[in-house]
Formats: sequence, structure tokens, C-alpha cells
Amino acid sequence: MKNEKILIVDDEADILEIVGYNIKKEGFEVFTAANGKRAIEIAIEEKPSLIILDVMMPEMDGMETCYQMRNIPALKDTLITFLSARGEDYSQIAGFDAGADDYITKPVKPRVLISKVKAILRRKSGGSETVLEDIVAGGISIDRERYLIKQDGKEINLPKKEFELLSLLMSKPGKVFTRESIMNKIWGGEVVVGDRTIDVHIRKLREKLGEELIKTIKGVGYKFEV
Repeated sequence: MKNEKILIVDDEADILEIVGYNIKKEGFEVFTAANGKRAIEIAIEEKPSLIILDVMMPEMDGMETCYQMRNIPALKDTLITFLSARGEDYSQIAGFDAGADDYITKPVKPRVLISKVKAILRRKSGGSETVLEDIVAGGISIDRERYLIKQDGKEINLPKKEFELLSLLMSKPGKVFTRESIMNKIWGGEVVVGDRTIDVHIRKLREKLGEELIKTIKGVGYKFEV
């Protein structure tokens, strides 16, 4: 895990310095940016394993920055977490809507932050590669190797977690996956977010693929139905 690249994005110099110092002490290679536009440039050039992103920034806020990053193929394997003083539910939901993998609220103690950073990075190395073979069901085809999804011949671009969630559900059409099993297989056992994460990703998949393919089993979980 050490020597992995982490990009910290915040318009406050002291935050960049403090967070960067503590993460460097753990052996990570750290890059910093003071705004979203510069962050995108660095991310494309360095391809970090994790981006820690503030919400309120000049030129381009964190939400828009995250959304744009999620549409850059070169960053499809990069994890993104917000680190923000805005802890309201709607801010966190907006963060997940933009494509974030996690949301950490300031203030946070350095040791707690490092623990969460390591937990997030563990998701990249384990748990998220749920299904390796190609899958075809319900008019949708998934090419795992090329990270490609087509629905009725039309190519669809999905952020990493939506891609993995759809792959999991489609791996066994008709099977009901519990919320707990989805969390464990897609986000890993060290998840630091709540059940709302699943709801947001399911909603976004339905918006892109249609309401009828993913069914909710109340009190249990979800299934892909053909």
C-alpha cells in the first residue's frame, strides 16, 4: 500500500500542509492542488490511487471536479473521497451523486484520517473486482477487461463503483443480494459510510439503464431481473 500516490485538493494552504505531512509520514507519495482545475491536470498526469477532495473551492468546486474526474477514462481506477467541513446529509448525498467513493467530515484527527485513508485504499486491492468474466443479460453486455458496458448496442459510461455494482447484480440474474453482501463485496469490510451509499448508486444505475432492470426487495436488498 505504501508508495501509492495520493492527491490532496483544498484551497486552504494549512489543510494541504497538515494533511499532506501526516500522509507522507505513512510512506505515501503526496501531490497537492488548490483548486479543481489544477487537480484534474495533476490527476491525469500522475494517476493517483486516491484523491482527497474539498467541497468548497474557487474556480471549480469539489462536486464538479469529482464529476469531471469520473468521466475521464484514465482515472477510472482512482478512488475519490471528500474531506469537507460540510457534514449535512444533502452534501454527502451530492458527493456520492458526483461519483465519490467516500465522504469524511472535518474536523478529523490525523490518526483517524490515516486509518480511513488506508481503509479506502484497501477497497482498491480487495473486494471490488467482484466478477472477472464477461456478462450478458437483459440486453446489457459487460466487458470486464476493457471496462466497457453496452445496452442494446449503445455504449454506456459508468463510474467505477456503479460498474462494479452492476457487474455484481448481473453476475446472477434473479438472485437477491442483501445490502450487507453488496457493501462487503463492492466497498469492502472497512466501509466508513452508511447504507445511503447503496441507494445513491442504485438510483443512478436506474437513471442510466431504466427502472425495470434492478428490483428492490424491501428490507432485504436488490436483484437484477431479465
